[in-house]
Amino acid sequence: MDFTPTEEQAAARDLAARIFGDLATHERLTVAGTGSDAGLWKELCAAGLVAAVEDTGLLGLVLLLEEQGRTTAQVPFAASCVYGLLAVAAHGSPEQRERLLPGIADGTLVVAGAITGSLPRPTSVPTSGPGQGPEAVSAVRAEARNEARAAPDLWGADTEITVSGPEIAASGPEAVASGSEAAASCPGGAGSGSGVAGSPPVREWETGRLTGVVPAVPWLRDATHVLVADDRRRLWLVRTAEAAASEPVELTAPWSAGRLTLDGTPGEALGGEGAFDDLLATARTAFAGLQAGVCAGSLARAVEYTNAREQFGRPLAAKQGVQLRAADAHMDTEAIRVTAYEAAWRRDEGLPYATHALTAAWWASEAGQRVVHSGQHLHGGAGADIEHPVHRHFLWGRQLDAYLGCGGEVLQELGELIANGEVGT
Repeated sequence: MDFTPTEEQAAARDLAARIFGDLATHERLTVAGTGSDAGLWKELCAAGLVAAVEDTGLLGLVLLLEEQGRTTAQVPFAASCVYGLLAVAAHGSPEQRERLLPGIADGTLVVAGAITGSLPRPTSVPTSGPGQGPEAVSAVRAEARNEARAAPDLWGADTEITVSGPEIAASGPEAVASGSEAAASCPGGAGSGSGVAGSPPVREWETGRLTGVVPAVPWLRDATHVLVADDRRRLWLVRTAEAAASEPVELTAPWSAGRLTLDGTPGEALGGEGAFDDLLATARTAFAGLQAGVCAGSLARAVEYTNAREQFGRPLAAKQGVQLRAADAHMDTEAIRVTAYEAAWRRDEGLPYATHALTAAWWASEAGQRVVHSGQHLHGGAGADIEHPVHRHFLWGRQLDAYLGCGGEVLQELGELIANGEVGT
């Protein structure tokens, strides 16, 4: 294996580093708040960096995302490249590629991903027959909503009732609270883009029409399209404007997220069998690269701070404990980076890479949270200031450590592949 960037990859990386470094400043990030930086996104697209990913491959994207992570630039770069450009290029029909790729490349189309790593394996879902038709679904939906309105003390005044086939789900402040214990097993559960207790899965109930709720979709507020995975692990491209509802939500990291509600919303099928698994592996690899950049940025700030800050006439960096903590963080960051590089390189070479993507995701989760905690800790009292730049790295690192599956979930998936003799995939 050879992770040496090609001339095109290196040129794109250097250009990205310059643009992110010049425009993703602390002052601009503060002004953006929890939203995205439209000016920076326009500059990236004008420079051809989104379009370049089609030629530089997943390894090229990982290199670019490292530079985004160093500055925690608030743009939908990772999402639109993974769920838009690479997904359509790999799994779209010739007509879809011709129609969608130019718009994604120039930034006029922005694609978010309503994707989770914890979907069950495909099961047969009846769409017709006794009690399964559209009229029956509508009747049950109306009855459930009437019951909720009649008993606000039981359901909570702000609870919404959603019917997805035979299941009735409650969503709202009180319903979501009931899932807090499950979410706690994977930090950032609701913010990971996966469902939480009380949220029905996305299902196709009529041909090409989707129903369900995705509580948190990163970058939904910026998206023109959303790539949705249904409960049978099939991919659908949905126009955001055609969704039943799209409401802003706040995640741990300021990712311009939203809650997506589908109710008979038309979707365009993307890819066939195996497309979801390939997309998930691609996404895990790409976001591991983003985490490597976040960690590198956090560590760089810690090194700068501990060299400048003096205690008893000596820099904090001269203390052995500080040096050891920083060294451990550096090794963790390198582990995230090299495993992401390997998975990306294997995909670009047409080699099996699913287990390598899981390995990168595990390091991004487990090592990632260690590094951003260290970065904040090494800043001492300054690290506790939520307006300090290092705190933004901490928030991004914690969001990424659970996105598409926390370490425990990823390790379980990897263990199942090993047990089934699929280690080389």
